[in-house]
Amino acid sequence: MGVVIRTAGEADREAITELLDKAFHDDPVSAWIFPDESDRHRKHPLLMAAFLDIVLAEGRVDVTDDGAACALWLSMPAHESTPESGSERASEPGGADAESDDGPARLREAIDPDNDRLELVGRATAEVHPEGRAHEYLWLIAVAPERQGEGLGTALIEAVLDRCDREGLAAYLEASNSRSRALYERLGFTVTDPVVHLPDGPDMWPMWRDPRA
Repeated sequence: MGVVIRTAGEADREAITELLDKAFHDDPVSAWIFPDESDRHRKHPLLMAAFLDIVLAEGRVDVTDDGAACALWLSMPAHESTPESGSERASEPGGADAESDDGPARLREAIDPDNDRLELVGRATAEVHPEGRAHEYLWLIAVAPERQGEGLGTALIEAVLDRCDREGLAAYLEASNSRSRALYERLGFTVTDPVVHLPDGPDMWPMWRDPRA
């Protein structure tokens, strides 16, 4: 049977925040932003909720019908630059307001005012986000840890990539670990320059996919 996908709404906020928190808790970027484990337990869910709220307001959240996986997408017009993100990654990022110059600073102030890494990752991903071409931006994709390897993430991405191909739209994301990077490459994404090198932390790979005929 195929994976059933629906569009999430405000009623799904608590469940999806919990899913994002579990899926990204040990992600290299999340661990870099919140290196102290107890600190991460307290503040990481707040960051995931903030990202989700941005996309619920400005984009679209796809979720599998069983709630085991979700994808946060933003449609970026040709005249806009980036979202105010943090990316996958913590990824990661969000909407026109999110990508404004003071967006990362506002996010830091709301979540963890003394944590300059939270603001830094948002500015770093915004600086490399491509401008000039309309595209679908995959800000975050999460699969419940116990359900990984079942193809749920691939199904979520391919549903949007199929539409991108029909409409002649490109797609973009930032990979925060080598495993996800390999998956995206199999789906037709290629790494673009420059790669984001977080100070004393992991790399993040900007990845672009042109529409297929």
